[in-house]
Amino acid sequence: MKTTHHQDLDKPWSAITLGCWQLARSGGWGDLCTPKDAEAVIKNALDCGITAFDTAEGYGDGESEKRLGEALGSKKDEVIIVSKVWPDAALTLEGYQERLDGTLKALDRDYVDVYLIHWPGEHFNTKDKNKKLHDIMQALKYSGKARLIGLSNFRSENLERLGEGLADFSVNEIPYSLLEREYEGKSLDVCLKHNIPYMAYSPTAKGLLARRLEPEELEYPTRRDDQLYQPPLYHRALRVFEVVEAIARETGRKPIEVSLAWVLAQKNILTALVGTRKPEQVAEFVKAYDLSLDQNQMVRLEAVSDAFMDMKDR
Repeated sequence: MKTTHHQDLDKPWSAITLGCWQLARSGGWGDLCTPKDAEAVIKNALDCGITAFDTAEGYGDGESEKRLGEALGSKKDEVIIVSKVWPDAALTLEGYQERLDGTLKALDRDYVDVYLIHWPGEHFNTKDKNKKLHDIMQALKYSGKARLIGLSNFRSENLERLGEGLADFSVNEIPYSLLEREYEGKSLDVCLKHNIPYMAYSPTAKGLLARRLEPEELEYPTRRDDQLYQPPLYHRALRVFEVVEAIARETGRKPIEVSLAWVLAQKNILTALVGTRKPEQVAEFVKAYDLSLDQNQMVRLEAVSDAFMDMKDR
């Protein structure tokens, strides 16, 4: 597995990070992943060279964190663990300390490598609130319980409200794929200016660009309620997948590898997050790190993605 390094972290960061949302019950994915399967997914990820794992207190009310810590066992300090605080925490140091302590207890760890604010929402809609947020997150970093602090789903307007404090945040975890490029443009410019790389989640648009999904797989709430899976976008999105599938045939690879390779080749991408509850799928998507698409293939993907985004923005 190809790895890189974040400039402020002394551990190798794999090109692909395992997303752990599906490893515990949730309103989006249901309760289909058993503890045994979760353990197998995590151990397979380790065996395949994945060195980074992304979870959150909101994934199964801490169950994802707990399953991750248990499965990593004695290797939990060798890897990068990213977790996230839900923004409904009281905007006080004590409120955030309580949430972080809960995460550390679930992980059975003394610290997280990266601690993110899960969503900005309307919780941080003034400069005063953002100043408090910055000071609280910095205090958690100074405590040693969070090696790095970061953001998730912060667009340009959210980023700019942080003012000078933005420079103290190390990553921004955002949705990014051939079908979701809303974090290009001004948001990307702000992050580049402050040297804040992207962690790209949902790089296959929840599986739409990974393979042909069965009808029952479209019924998971996280897909059913997503506009990408609803008319008119869904049928247009399938046209994008057809180009991905054609390039997969040309390269002798799987569509998921092509979709991931495109994301990994984009500007400001530190890592791509891929989740699964099926242990056997890990070996499929980890191969994407060494797939280099040629110029013609990149141009074709860019063209079909641009056409989709133009239609999506109307």
